[in-house]
Amino acid sequence: MKPVHVGLIGCGTVGTGVARLLIEHGHMIEQRTGVPIVLKYVADLDKDRDRGLHFAPGVFVDDAWQIINDPQVDIVIEMIGGVTLAKELIASAIRKGKHVVTANKALLATQGNDLFRQAATAGVDLAFEASVGGCMPVIKSLRESLVGNQIQSMVGILNGTCNYILSKITEEGLPFATALSEAQVQGYAEADPTLDIEGLDAAHKLAILTALAYGMHINFEEIYIEGISAITPLDIQFAHDFGYCIKLLAISKNRGNAIEARVHPAMVPLDNILSNVSGSLNAITISGHAVQDLFLSGYGAGMMPTASAVISDIADIARNMRFGAPGRVPAMAYQPDQIRPIPVMPVTDIVTHYYIRFAVQDRPGVLAAIAGILGDNDISIKSVQQKGRKSNGHVPIVMLTHHAREADVRKALTEIGRLDTVGPAPVLIRIEDDIQED
Repeated sequence: MKPVHVGLIGCGTVGTGVARLLIEHGHMIEQRTGVPIVLKYVADLDKDRDRGLHFAPGVFVDDAWQIINDPQVDIVIEMIGGVTLAKELIASAIRKGKHVVTANKALLATQGNDLFRQAATAGVDLAFEASVGGCMPVIKSLRESLVGNQIQSMVGILNGTCNYILSKITEEGLPFATALSEAQVQGYAEADPTLDIEGLDAAHKLAILTALAYGMHINFEEIYIEGISAITPLDIQFAHDFGYCIKLLAISKNRGNAIEARVHPAMVPLDNILSNVSGSLNAITISGHAVQDLFLSGYGAGMMPTASAVISDIADIARNMRFGAPGRVPAMAYQPDQIRPIPVMPVTDIVTHYYIRFAVQDRPGVLAAIAGILGDNDISIKSVQQKGRKSNGHVPIVMLTHHAREADVRKALTEIGRLDTVGPAPVLIRIEDDIQED
């Protein structure tokens, strides 16, 4: 069988893992694919770093364009991240008839519609299993295993950094800043953690999954995004008292003529399987009309878990090449001419339960005033808890609501914020559970 030649662009953490699997386990991969896969090039500007690998002479280069321009390279593996240069390299590889594997969720979430069109026109594969969930095979599940299902919803923990931080706050009562510092020491968080803790990384992934699940264009710009930096140990303790834990969730729901797509902290019942996903793990529950609920979990980052997903894409492409069947499985799960625009609901239109914490002056009539404003805005209170020490002249009051519309909740909180007996802005956390209203 004719060998498949691959060129790896970027030999950082994940790229090194990819090279290691191809070099050390190439024979096993060939046994499974029926195709010898040859690592012809590895391109990286840092040629002096010790990666613990031995490359044959001429394999390691410092010019990525050498890979793009070599007609013998069949598959280009993009591992440099970022958007501008990565897109240029991928688009050039596609134009030259090369297949591409990438883990670049930020690029796909923002530029993917264009790149997938280019790949379909050129008749090459653009594979991206490692872009969402690391070693968790969620892309393959949506594209292949669940092809007979109408996807109804997806709810997942898609950022290991945030999950690690929230786990530390929950289990050890650490302040957010301390938990973040520990995540950075452990290598789970970048020096600039903004993409992770503000929810952008999870939203990139959700944009990709939502397009795959419903046959729509990738629509990152319309996803509602909220990070975890305002979550406090106090809110986590209150959540536990009510039977919940707090997770950063990526949520997508099929509403028929529109899609919910949102990323934000949410309260999850303690008996829900997602509440037990701790540390840097990722997990997702996918609901389909035939399978009901499917649960996937795995390490969403790290050298070898992510490299494993990259290798699965290389193997799929090598098998397609063996039988002359590029594009056998559509990149975005649906045939290109069946992908259509589907609107994303504004977050103000969603209906869910809410946790609201107020800081109020300890005076008679305060609770009645708040309850009155909520009632005037069609928000019914399910339970109330008042406890904790006075801080800066205020005491905490926590309310859980029945189902309410987000727009009504926001309007009520604006009105409550004008009361002279209410302190700083209320804390609002959405609740995701299966409780049915009476």
